[in-house]
Amino acid sequence: MRKILALCVLSAALTGGAQLAAADKPLVGIVSIAATEANNVRYIKGAEAAAAELGWEVSVIDAAGSADQANSGIQNFAQRGAHVIIDMVFPFSSIGAGLDAAKSAGIPVVTWGGGLGSTVAATNGSGGPMAEPIVEMMAREMSGKGSVLALTYRTGEVCRNREVVMDQILAQHPDIKVTKNEVRIPGYFEDGAQYANAWLTSHPAGSEPLAIWGCWDDPAIGAIGSLRAQGRDDVKVYGINGNAQALENIRNGHMTATAWQDSYTEGYNMVKMLDEIKKAGDGWQPKAAEVPAVVVTKDSVDQFIKDHPDAIK
Repeated sequence: MRKILALCVLSAALTGGAQLAAADKPLVGIVSIAATEANNVRYIKGAEAAAAELGWEVSVIDAAGSADQANSGIQNFAQRGAHVIIDMVFPFSSIGAGLDAAKSAGIPVVTWGGGLGSTVAATNGSGGPMAEPIVEMMAREMSGKGSVLALTYRTGEVCRNREVVMDQILAQHPDIKVTKNEVRIPGYFEDGAQYANAWLTSHPAGSEPLAIWGCWDDPAIGAIGSLRAQGRDDVKVYGINGNAQALENIRNGHMTATAWQDSYTEGYNMVKMLDEIKKAGDGWQPKAAEVPAVVVTKDSVDQFIKDHPDAIK
């Protein structure tokens, strides 16, 4: 009986010690706009890998596309005494309450695609640079004329910036007409399919050059479902981010191109930068640290997958 009691006490002590050790690890608080979306998942995995190397713990809050939930999430991490906080996609102008709470607690906040401003210490994954090569390709392959269905999303800074880039580039091609529809998070696959169905009705095959552009891959993938259901192979489809489904659709001939975003490296690099930010203290100067996009097409997808096998997982 004494041995059993002793073992129970030892087990409790070990368990308590393990919990205490976990509690003692510096906390990386991540607030994601859509934690199950493929590109968000890759970024979080990269952040977790870097955090593990530093002996930090990661906790993720899914704000499900809501700026109010993002503010609450950042405030929650501030109350928990997080070591650092990462905002994924929400623009700094939408998370003022969260930034104020973090500043009061002396916790640095960085953004992935949320831009520099206010008290944000660093950013990467900015939307504009990712959109440039794919929109330029779309305009070129349409020969500067025709119609585009643009699937947008204005709550996230990344898609806002990508839409601005699209507008700027297509303004140089006045013979390309653009129809814009904003998708929801969650619900972007369904919205992409629904908007494509309606748009296709008024844009019959053979009428003019046609294209569908998603401010990230998933709405465009939703639209592909409608194209396939209607037997339409006359519409070019462009996305951004380069998730596994997009790469498979390119390989199978259903998507024209995507701009692959190395979000794993962006997440990894940002956590490493957060270590520098913490060590620098007041001496830190806010900065952007972007990772260039890689355009993937039918001609390059097989080699791309050989070079980046994890991208298809």
